[in-house]
Amino acid sequence: MKPRILLAIFVIPLGLIIAAVPENKTHAFKLSAEQLLEETNAGIQYYSPEEIADLIIKKDPSIQLIDVRNVDEYSKFSLPGAINIPLTTILEEDWEGYLNQDVKINVFYSNGTLNSDKAWMITRQLGYENNYVLMGGLNYWVETIMNPESPSSTSSDEEFAKYDFRKGAGMALGGGAVISNEKKAGTAPIIPALKSKSKKKRVQGGC
Repeated sequence: MKPRILLAIFVIPLGLIIAAVPENKTHAFKLSAEQLLEETNAGIQYYSPEEIADLIIKKDPSIQLIDVRNVDEYSKFSLPGAINIPLTTILEEDWEGYLNQDVKINVFYSNGTLNSDKAWMITRQLGYENNYVLMGGLNYWVETIMNPESPSSTSSDEEFAKYDFRKGAGMALGGGAVISNEKKAGTAPIIPALKSKSKKKRVQGGC
């Protein structure tokens, strides 16, 4: 695919999002469109489902999963420990302490990768460096971790090892680690504080 076409695919949606946000809510961009396209083509923003499953199982404190779907979708199910920052609100100043920090590695996810890629592009252009994307989103997560396909008898040892890991991870995470977020009446989620120059709003979910 030609660079100009790729540029349009990735940058035009970004421009539409920024244009819809009040001017006083935006920040000066740090990367040019060409630089962003170069990083996008390199795929440096992606964590595989296997990597994330391994980190969840190990309860690695350096990872923070961020669900960028809307509140209704998030409230029905999410990955363990994920917090909810809907894509439509990602430029609000209240989220800067979560997105622009060096305490945790943020991993955005949505149903696929379109919205999480947008979240990554926005934060990357703002100069935030500690944000990444779950490759394939929840759809690919379900396919690879919840319902991994058995390799054929002629598959390599590597493919069998990958399948064994996926199957074991799915079992360890309760069948793919997509969990219900139904809350008991009167309870409120609490998110560990990260450094921020402004007062943060309370986000849904988290550990």
